[in-house]
Amino acid sequence: MNLIKTSALSFVATVIKMVSGLVINKAVAVYVGPTGLALIGQFRNFTQLAMLAARGALNSGITKYTAEYGKDDPRIPLLFSTAARISIICSLIVGCFIFVAAPYLSTVFLKTSDYSYVFLIFALTIVLFVLNNLLLSILNGLKNIKTFIKVNIFQSLYALVFTSVLAVYMGLDGVLIALATNQSVIFFVVLFMLRKHPVIQLANFRQSFDKTEARKLFGFTAMALVSGIKLPLMHMIVREYIGENLGWDAAGHWQAIWFISTAYLTVVTSTLSVYYLPRLSEITEKLALRNEILQGYKIIMPIVMTAAISIFFLRDFIILVLFTSDFMPIRQLFFFQLLGDVLKIASFLLSYLMLAKAMTRTFIIVEMFFGLSFITLSLVLINSFGLVGVVQAYACNYLFYLIAMIFLMKRLAFK
Repeated sequence: MNLIKTSALSFVATVIKMVSGLVINKAVAVYVGPTGLALIGQFRNFTQLAMLAARGALNSGITKYTAEYGKDDPRIPLLFSTAARISIICSLIVGCFIFVAAPYLSTVFLKTSDYSYVFLIFALTIVLFVLNNLLLSILNGLKNIKTFIKVNIFQSLYALVFTSVLAVYMGLDGVLIALATNQSVIFFVVLFMLRKHPVIQLANFRQSFDKTEARKLFGFTAMALVSGIKLPLMHMIVREYIGENLGWDAAGHWQAIWFISTAYLTVVTSTLSVYYLPRLSEITEKLALRNEILQGYKIIMPIVMTAAISIFFLRDFIILVLFTSDFMPIRQLFFFQLLGDVLKIASFLLSYLMLAKAMTRTFIIVEMFFGLSFITLSLVLINSFGLVGVVQAYACNYLFYLIAMIFLMKRLAFK
């Protein structure tokens, strides 16, 4: 399946996900307000970090090696069974930690111990989250795009109904409960959908633990850990700084502009994860690799730029539709946020090569450097320009990141 077909299928799922997310976000904005939105952002970032540790940071590695081996390779059962054992052990360890530390975690991330029960719920269901992600990573590697898209559509629709209903009737508590349980319910749906799958069978998860496959997966773990930790940790640090210095309403405003970026960029990032990682992992010839990337720029960048320009000119309408008048101060954030989005996707088309070609050392150095640079730029520019400084930092950081990717990939991938 080529990039255009994958993009078309991803677009259908993404439109549904976007509409679901927009409705959910409207309900959240109305019933919990800017401060509540900021706290939801903190909890979502915590769950991202917890899920990363609980999965053993294996998902990208599972996708890569599933795609690289192919469905008929005798190593597939060893890969699946080894990945499953690592995932289950890691999720149980992380779940036990969250269960014991729930009051402390609630106080640190949500500023009160009143939400300890949400962390307890998450601790008890995290293994289901992990198993769901494992199956989706395998589907991605097998390039079963249609099934992968169906699962994502159902997940979006379920989240729409469940989260919206709980937001209306329970407010912030309801949204937090929904975030803590959504994927655990989806796991059982995925099991039912895959009950007749020719490759994802229980027998392929019953093989012995294989040290060779484990070493390969753990080689990817280092990259996934750095990548997965970077974004939520950066956001928590910067959001905390905004909340303490500019107020938690301001932190909620930044969360709102970030939601807008995430919503419309999902169609692109979904295509990159569904198509690009498996495809780039398969390609061994440099000319074919270069052509694949150029095709990505020709197809994806015009879409991203058109979307960004449209959103900028419709920003007042978008704020009122997605949020409430309380969020109108975010209109000043749009220009630099959207500029950063365009630069981000331009750099991602190159940075995926580091994952696909397992450039572990380069990837870790680059991700850590630009994670620290974003935090530093944000704190400096927030002090100088207020809330708009955080989006200025976002745009500047991805400009430097794109320049670094052009230089590094020219030397390392295409030399």
